[in-house]
Amino acid sequence: MSHLNRYVIERDLPGAGKMSPAQLKDVATKSCDVLRVMGPTIQWVESYVTGDKVYCVYLAENEAQIREHAKKGGFPANKVSQVAAVMDPTTAT
Repeated sequence: MSHLNRYVIERDLPGAGKMSPAQLKDVATKSCDVLRVMGPTIQWVESYVTGDKVYCVYLAENEAQIREHAKKGGFPANKVSQVAAVMDPTTAT
């Protein structure tokens, strides 16, 4: 498998924070179904649901794969950013 880059995807989804657990499950299931078809060079890591947005972390070969996943799944991908570096509190030590 080739090198996978880390991406953060910003999705505008008005009312996302009010989605029920069943609705979130349906969205997650749809995403996983699309990923299974696309193969191992794109992976969903996790997502953060806020009031009107969902921020997703993915591993993929390139941005085009991220956008293809969004199109096939019917999800918005309003902004796709490749992660240049990761930092956390241990970065300071």
